[in-house]
Amino acid sequence: MTRHLTKALMLIAVLGVAACNNPDRYANGAGGTGANAANGISSSPLGDPNDPKSIAYFNQTVGDTVHFAEDQSTLDPQAQQILAAQATWLARNSDYGVIVEGHADERGTREYNLALGARRASAVKEFLAAHGIPATRMRTISYGKERPIALCSAPQCYAANRRAVTVLTQPGNS
Repeated sequence: MTRHLTKALMLIAVLGVAACNNPDRYANGAGGTGANAANGISSSPLGDPNDPKSIAYFNQTVGDTVHFAEDQSTLDPQAQQILAAQATWLARNSDYGVIVEGHADERGTREYNLALGARRASAVKEFLAAHGIPATRMRTISYGKERPIALCSAPQCYAANRRAVTVLTQPGNS
């Protein structure tokens, strides 16, 4: 018993020291400024939002999200405009893979919302494929109502959660 306790305490001590062994742990603003941020180097895995080839640029400038009407998976003109810009960016940056996430609001059953999220993700994938992005670069996943971004039972929250998100994967990480 003492032997196991000693081993457990040693393991906890090693893990504790390892957790404290990251000198740049505050690089992204969580409690201080890291060396990379102070030197003007982006330490975000998404890259610099001013770099037109970065994931951060895609997310913030091109747009990674389209929204849907209630119980719908058809793309409205605004969604089509965002997806056309995505297709143009993806054609220029062919090293990235794509995961299209389909989401639904909290109303309805889990099964219904998973199916609706899948239809929404498929609609986005089909649009991008029709605009020249190879289907082999893309995959879809439905989260249904399981990953809301707005938590309230109000029309504006429902609308925010009815979405498809285009998530870029870096080369070799799809």
